[in-house]
Amino acid sequence: MFARLMQLLERGPRRVLWTVGLLALVCLAGGGAQMKSMTMGVDDYDDSESAAVKVLENVEKASGANLEQGYVVLVELDEPIDPESGERPELLRRAVDLFEKRPEVAAVTDFVSARNPAMVRKDGRSTYFVAGVRGFEPGDAVTQAVTRTQDAIDADKELRGHVTLGGPTTSNVEASAISSRDLGRAEAVAFPVLLILLLFIFRGVIAALIPLGGALVSIAVALGVLGGVMTVLDLSVFALNLVMALGIGLSIDFSLLIISRFREELRLGHGTHEAVGRTMRTAGRTVLFSGLTVAVALASLLVFPQRFLYTMGIAGISTSLGALIFALLALPALLTVLGGRINKWAPRSWQRSREHGAGSASGGRWYRFSHGVMRRPVSTAVAAGAVLVTLALPVLGIKFTGIDSASMPQDSDAGRVYTTLEKDFPGSLQSPVHLISRAPNDAGAKLGAYGEQLAGIDGVAAVTAPRPIGDGMWETQVALKDAPLSVDAQDTLDAIEGVSAPYPTVPTGNTALYDAMMTSLGDHLPLSIALMSLTTLLILFAMTGSVVLPLKAVITNLLTLAGTFGLLVFVFQDGTLSGALDFTSQGALQPTMLIILLAVALAMSTDYTVFLFSRIKEGVDHGLPDREAIATGLEKVGRTVTLAAVLFCIPMGALVLSRLIFVKQLGFGTAASVVIDATLVRALLVPSLMALFGRANWWAPGPLRRLHERFLSGLQESDEPAAPAAGVNRASASAAREA
Repeated sequence: MFARLMQLLERGPRRVLWTVGLLALVCLAGGGAQMKSMTMGVDDYDDSESAAVKVLENVEKASGANLEQGYVVLVELDEPIDPESGERPELLRRAVDLFEKRPEVAAVTDFVSARNPAMVRKDGRSTYFVAGVRGFEPGDAVTQAVTRTQDAIDADKELRGHVTLGGPTTSNVEASAISSRDLGRAEAVAFPVLLILLLFIFRGVIAALIPLGGALVSIAVALGVLGGVMTVLDLSVFALNLVMALGIGLSIDFSLLIISRFREELRLGHGTHEAVGRTMRTAGRTVLFSGLTVAVALASLLVFPQRFLYTMGIAGISTSLGALIFALLALPALLTVLGGRINKWAPRSWQRSREHGAGSASGGRWYRFSHGVMRRPVSTAVAAGAVLVTLALPVLGIKFTGIDSASMPQDSDAGRVYTTLEKDFPGSLQSPVHLISRAPNDAGAKLGAYGEQLAGIDGVAAVTAPRPIGDGMWETQVALKDAPLSVDAQDTLDAIEGVSAPYPTVPTGNTALYDAMMTSLGDHLPLSIALMSLTTLLILFAMTGSVVLPLKAVITNLLTLAGTFGLLVFVFQDGTLSGALDFTSQGALQPTMLIILLAVALAMSTDYTVFLFSRIKEGVDHGLPDREAIATGLEKVGRTVTLAAVLFCIPMGALVLSRLIFVKQLGFGTAASVVIDATLVRALLVPSLMALFGRANWWAPGPLRRLHERFLSGLQESDEPAAPAAGVNRASASAAREA
């Protein structure tokens, strides 16, 4: 593979650069045009095979209303009203008329039509109504509907300032808009910090700009792949956050590894073409394995039926592909063109520092540190393990919640309406349990008696009268006393399902859909974790020829994840840093974000494992004793892994600036996992365990060893840098130092 690459570079490196650039432009143009068609609804979290979702589809076919969508409209009145009067005040009538005329609205329910005085606040100065909506086509149709509805409210001087638009449909649109704005703000904050760090870490202006170009290629290719997939499959808009952060992070990681190795080869006196070849046969091969591990880890998300999750899987695979295209094609071509000029526009002190670092590996800080760790391997491993277990302890009390209007910022319309109704309208109908019964036309009396039974359940605030909705179906709405996604609400749902219904009845609505989502996630999670672990084992076995090292990698990765989840419980569930991070704790964590975090964290942990193992394996292959190979490998790649982790934390950690708590959780969790992995695991746990195992690190059963030697040994080819013969390439070495 790399031999053919070098032949391609010999014929024309600039042609390779133009080809990759053209590919990026085509992908960006084609994929960018499709981004407006991405979905942003709560149905992104649904399992289409669950009963709660199927009954939603049946109701929409029969009545035209999508029970998962809808507006909840808060109306502030000038004068108090009597809810028992059964008459609408003029302001409410005007608002109801406006919504009844909206093309997307199927039906409007207020305190008069529902005969429900609880829809008026106790002091009579405000009320709310619910406007059911029809289904929307994927894309910006829902955004246009909400925007036009809000514009219609603002255009009416009587309603403006008195009517606030909320509910799940508004929440979806606002969440997407907030996510986009917050992503832009995070990038504005992260980019200058990232650029400064790149200058210091890459030690030169030209070198520092290269990973930014790689990020553009990675993101463009990812958008192109997503756009192509969207011609046959709907995808969620929230994947764009992952594409941006992962594209930047992987491009920096891969660029740092390859450029560092290329500079090392130049300093050893190899000419440009020879240095590129040796770099790609070593660091390039490492990047290939690394990119594959990231891609297959995120591919495990494809087993989930939720659009939100499988979109993240597709986004992760496509971003990894884009990063590999840049690192394995564009970057070596660029290095071939630049040669020693890679070090141009760098202060002399940085160049001297770099040359000093090119000396013997036995004098470096990481070399001395690793030997210090290996002198006390048992105590070091126990101490690092104890810290990880301590970090993980809060996981024992983990709780889960979903994404709804309750997770919206308080300064958003949807968040403000939700909070107001929870506070001033106990048992509101903004998120009821919809009981859909298959029953004959004369079933009203029996269903009414059924509703009276339900009203006696502790946790039920109110039950509406059953109403026919067409096609032999009836709907009974049950308002809950507790937040719809809370544990108490789930208990109430269980109690509702425990009451014998006179006709076949299926619950749906936020509470039931969340319950169905949790069941679906629990059913698919074991397969996802098994695929992540198995593919990691296979890739690391292909790279090392060992079964011991891959097993240890999986175990240490799981420890990293446990510690990360423990921190998330401590920070977000318990609300420990709510003030510093500007969020209101929901008392639980969002499960789909945890699954994404699991895949991303495992991918990045394995990414850094590949970096380290590949360099240690080089030392072993060149006859170094095990501990010396470990120390030398850490000396040569320890700084790279640490700096890569720091740089990756910048774009991911910037997501903490988002006002959406589930995005904060993803950003904080990913950054925390990378920090834990780069410090406790890679610096302490891995070298201490490798020292304890000694030669056993490289053990594999006979059949597997022979399989590896026959089919996979070519993947391990490496070129340990050695000083060139006297007089060879001295001119090239001198040019590299002077550039």
